Amino acid sequence: MANWTTASRKALAEVMSIDTWLPETMPEYAQGFMYMLGSLTASSFVALIISGVVLAANGPASWSYNGADRFAAAVHFWSVQAFFFFMMLHLWRVFFTGAWRGGRKETWLLGALALLIAIPTAFTGFLINGDFYSQWNAVQAKDGLNALGLAWVNLPNAGQMFGMHVVVLPLTLSVIIFGHIVRVRIKGVVPPYPIKHEASVSAVSKEGQ
Repeated sequence: MANWTTASRKALAEVMSIDTWLPETMPEYAQGFMYMLGSLTASSFVALIISGVVLAANGPASWSYNGADRFAAAVHFWSVQAFFFFMMLHLWRVFFTGAWRGGRKETWLLGALALLIAIPTAFTGFLINGDFYSQWNAVQAKDGLNALGLAWVNLPNAGQMFGMHVVVLPLTLSVIIFGHIVRVRIKGVVPPYPIKHEASVSAVSKEGQ
């Protein structure tokens, strides 16, 4: 009789399989630029993490006086722009190509959840700048969260926002993105919609059977 240990072993064996992560062949339809948008999103996220670690290690104000940290801050900023740009294109592509087909709805939901988590992650990054613009945004957004009953999220609290931006939200987003990538590697890339002529021929042949 199967139990949770057996199910976990099977799932882990599938996830850790070398065929899952290093396939020898790729479908021809998956070699176009539009199918690279997910990889570009993930690459932007890696650049975000690396530059963010550098900035967090040297302190939130170091980019104001240190040239190297200022460069890291610029990389971090433009990686955010690239991340959201490629993510939106990726979501549009998978939506219009029906990427939830073939048992891939969990993959689609994880991708949508990643976008929802990425938004407050980016917003808390703007809040820890410490300038007048970030303080004004914090006060205005705090009123909105209070109205939603989320008063425990104190946006003007720089320490809480620093912890949320550097630890809580990035870790959550990393887990979700990793789960999304695992689902993609296991299920594969969704094939294009069948041509209407082929679909009608297939339907006629099934009726004949």
